[in-house]
Amino acid sequence: MTRTRSLRMVLLVAGVCGLALLGLAGCAAGPNDSVGVGNPDVAGFWLGLWQGLISPITFLVSLFNSDVNIYEVHNNGNWYNFGFMLGVSAVFSGGAGSGAAASRRSR
Repeated sequence: MTRTRSLRMVLLVAGVCGLALLGLAGCAAGPNDSVGVGNPDVAGFWLGLWQGLISPITFLVSLFNSDVNIYEVHNNGNWYNFGFMLGVSAVFSGGAGSGAAASRRSR
């Protein structure tokens, strides 16, 4: 193996390990102390869906602005979580692969 190829392999393995560690850290659940407060302004399913859809943009903004969060902590629980995950899955999986699948079938 050449030196350049070895360096590329080391960087690839380090990058994959770093992404795996970041993914595991991002999945750590925390308590939601705001549930059941009785405030009518808690986030529900529809706001969870919307925030899931805009999560990639919100993530980029949150890197530069500490007042912006990706996930609304003051929510009504499982319905907000369901909407958020539905929105995130629509953004990241959506119809992106359907064009490639259709072109394979037409051949």
